[in-house]
Amino acid sequence: MTFISDTYYMFLRWMKKLVRNPILLFFSLFQPIIFLLLFTQLFSSFGVLLGVNYTLFATAGIVLQNAFSSAFQSGTAIVDDIKSGFLAKILATPASRASILLGRLLSDAFRVFAQSLIILVLAYGLGVFPATGIIGYILILVTVAFFGLAWSGISLALGLRTKSAETVFGIAGTLTFPLLFMSTALMKPQLMPTWMQNVSAYNPISFAVNAIRDLIMTGYVWNSFSQAYGVISLIAVLTLGATLYVGSKNSSMSLVSSSTSLSGSPPPAMLLAFR
Repeated sequence: MTFISDTYYMFLRWMKKLVRNPILLFFSLFQPIIFLLLFTQLFSSFGVLLGVNYTLFATAGIVLQNAFSSAFQSGTAIVDDIKSGFLAKILATPASRASILLGRLLSDAFRVFAQSLIILVLAYGLGVFPATGIIGYILILVTVAFFGLAWSGISLALGLRTKSAETVFGIAGTLTFPLLFMSTALMKPQLMPTWMQNVSAYNPISFAVNAIRDLIMTGYVWNSFSQAYGVISLIAVLTLGATLYVGSKNSSMSLVSSSTSLSGSPPPAMLLAFR
């Protein structure tokens, strides 16, 4: 119960910060909304090549783009906590080390969930409605949140390792668009150059996009759905494992860990009351 309650308090702390500064939620939505409202209209003629409405086709990719880019904000946030001294304070409590990181990751997944819901509502206004109905909406949101949780681990590990928001932001920018454009997010693989088709076939974004696109355009294609969850699960194991490893080796964690057994240490809930 201690681990669960510690994780809950960490999650609650991040949610309070988001509520106090909701512009953070909408600022990261700016780019995917531009893609949804303008990019799909600009390249609407691609629908002739694809044989479908391009807005309908690209919505899955735009939703995943938002999840991918938003996931990398986790690292910059943990750097702020390191520099402000909050992380050192929370490490001085008996709180589980894993719960500190998990609470942050769960808050990222919830934020991606909320952002994706906004994008899907806007897409509905453009005529996009899943072939799988309301159940499809739920499965899309769960898949996107799981995807965001998995990728947040990379950002969090980078933030703990480098302690530099600029470095995390730079790496995120370097990875986001190459992986996005070399996937099936915005184009069918048959229309890509051969070398890009080969990259797309192993790109984790493609697996997730294909599953979501099937839910929107085709129906329940369990083969693509199981492949997507298999790939995302593998990424989650690797990235969350790396996060826990880097967190345990972090110098500030090592410095404070020797004092966590002090009886006078305040509980996480008490620290949250002053944030």
